[in-house]
Amino acid sequence: MAINLLPLLHLLLILICAAADHEPPSRSSIVFTTLGRGDYAFDVFTLPTEGPTTPTNELQITDGKSVNFNGHFPNSPALSSFISNQTLIRLRGPQSPPPLELVYVTERNGSSKIYYDALYYDAPGSTRSRSALEIPSRVQVSLLGAVNDQKGKIGVSMKDKPSVVGDSLIYVSNHEDPGVPRASWAAVYSTELTTGLTRRLTPFGIADFSPAVSPTGIWTAVASYGERGWTGEVEELSTDIYIFLTRDGTHRVKVVEHGGWPSWVDDSTLYFHRRSEEDKWISVYRAILPSHGPVTIDSVTVERVTPPGVHAFTPATAPGNKNFIAVATRRPTSNFRHIELYDLVKKQFKELTRPVSPETHHFNPFISPDSTRVGYHKCRGNSIGRKGPLFLENVRSPEPALSLFRIEGSFPSFSPKGDRVAYVNFPGVYVANRDGSNQRQVYPEIAFSTAWDRIREGVVYTSTGPTFATESTEVDVISINVDDGNYKKLTTNGENNAFPSPSPDGKWVVFRSGRSGHKNLYIMDAVNGESVSLSRLTKGPWTDTMCSWSPDGDLIAFASDRENPGSGSFELYLIHPNGTGLRKLIQSGSAGRTNHPCFSPDGKTLVFTSDYGGISAEPISNPHHYQPYGEIFTIKLDGSDLTRLTYNSYEDGTPTWSPLYIKPVDVEPPNDDGPVCNFEDCHWLNQMPNPAAHLVSTKAQCGA
Repeated sequence: MAINLLPLLHLLLILICAAADHEPPSRSSIVFTTLGRGDYAFDVFTLPTEGPTTPTNELQITDGKSVNFNGHFPNSPALSSFISNQTLIRLRGPQSPPPLELVYVTERNGSSKIYYDALYYDAPGSTRSRSALEIPSRVQVSLLGAVNDQKGKIGVSMKDKPSVVGDSLIYVSNHEDPGVPRASWAAVYSTELTTGLTRRLTPFGIADFSPAVSPTGIWTAVASYGERGWTGEVEELSTDIYIFLTRDGTHRVKVVEHGGWPSWVDDSTLYFHRRSEEDKWISVYRAILPSHGPVTIDSVTVERVTPPGVHAFTPATAPGNKNFIAVATRRPTSNFRHIELYDLVKKQFKELTRPVSPETHHFNPFISPDSTRVGYHKCRGNSIGRKGPLFLENVRSPEPALSLFRIEGSFPSFSPKGDRVAYVNFPGVYVANRDGSNQRQVYPEIAFSTAWDRIREGVVYTSTGPTFATESTEVDVISINVDDGNYKKLTTNGENNAFPSPSPDGKWVVFRSGRSGHKNLYIMDAVNGESVSLSRLTKGPWTDTMCSWSPDGDLIAFASDRENPGSGSFELYLIHPNGTGLRKLIQSGSAGRTNHPCFSPDGKTLVFTSDYGGISAEPISNPHHYQPYGEIFTIKLDGSDLTRLTYNSYEDGTPTWSPLYIKPVDVEPPNDDGPVCNFEDCHWLNQMPNPAAHLVSTKAQCGA
């Protein structure tokens, strides 16, 4: 019997075409640097406000496993009733002490979340010592589910500064794109803990930071630029203090010009910090709102609280407490920030954390509702949890086919096979296997940027010499044989030659040089350097830098300030290696920075770092970041599909694209004995306005 195979073939063809249409995209991975982040190991701790401040009185509240920070002692006795799984809540007898409750930010599984912890212990309430909580009974619950962005992509965002009022959680998130280059995505939201209903309290087109809810829950205060937006500050922000109704964000009004980190003591009194115009010390101020009539800047009374001679910032209050506030300080006699109480009656400071851990930075205090405890976060050190940073730390990606990793180093690049990674760990260039094994230094001097030769196995290019230097500074491009440790100098004039990137055929290297008096791009012989062949690619009184050669050899991407030379504003450009076809790929926004482009393995997309998303938190609330606004983005070569990949308040930079997909799990180093807590405080807090500041040690001037 004859069988007509045409219908079957036709059906098979349809199925094949349909499968091709729905074939999942190829998977890939991006690795980047976050300055200092691998050493944070933050946990939330607490000390009593009365009695001696000794190590035995300090309690560690959070779990010693995650990066935990920016806590809040809730003032809601029914908070545990909002936890959906009531079996987690332990029932105790009438004589058992209540749990120590905390709402805080935690970074785990590669993204920030807001958690509720309740610690139960059997010791009497008067003996809440470290030993009483060594093996606590803990309830730990995430308070927020994933919130997708406007495009419906995976709900990745920064969550920060949580507080609870009634049945609602108030916090910052940056998941909504304002659609304006260099505008902050940070906004304040309210989520009902019982229903999950979320409401945006910040008007669209405006960014709010550091929300604080008044004791009654009626008002929320924020630090905000209002409609004028971020102007590019990377130190103390020039924000103002606004208040609005917590229930819906209405009745918004500016109450203080120039101020940050607000904190209420009652519904008419709040504290904040600002730098004094007269003596330049960062101090805490008090704003008293009128009890009758309209609330305006003119009707609000502002008075200075902490005296000059010490930087005092990020104030914390407790409901109705007129006696003291808690502040973080930087004193001329200390290289570290510490938490202190300031007596509002006696006008005196009382040290809290320095007697306990004098050489550790302490951040962002908060006070319990009954004023008996002060919380803060600090690095937990070597004694608890991991002893060293991860080699590759997985960061949750908004793109399912793309895995993201922080590397413990800077300027990473992968070998053509994807089995090895080179990176800078100042000083020196290092190479390791992708799993973190076989780490070794291959060049001992100061260097920055790395790029593997795509033909000669084991050859890495870098630039050696000072960073952020002038055109005439001695910086040279070298090639390193990572297998035998030999290196060759490829440039000869020493005039700021940097950021080498080899062509895919291994014949040429494009790099940045200041030899003309301006930093432009040049191409030289990849093996023997400029002594054999050198040509100029770009020319002009501006800076062209951070170049990357495409995998097909047809394009070179680079960053340039040619639209406004010397301004510090950089955009991304593309050019053919023969000097034709110059075009701008992305506009950074007014005075913006878009830097460090790198091509995807298929050559269709660029990854880069940028302040396109503005700033996400007050810089003073974090450790030091040179540029506390960099996030990782990708964009297609036609300028479409701009995608934000990282969401935090840190500096993310120097990204690279791996030729192989890396599973989204942490990569631990073969040994974990590296340093932790090895990060710096904000450098600008080392600036002490009075002559006594000159007594501060050289170490303090460079950052503790």
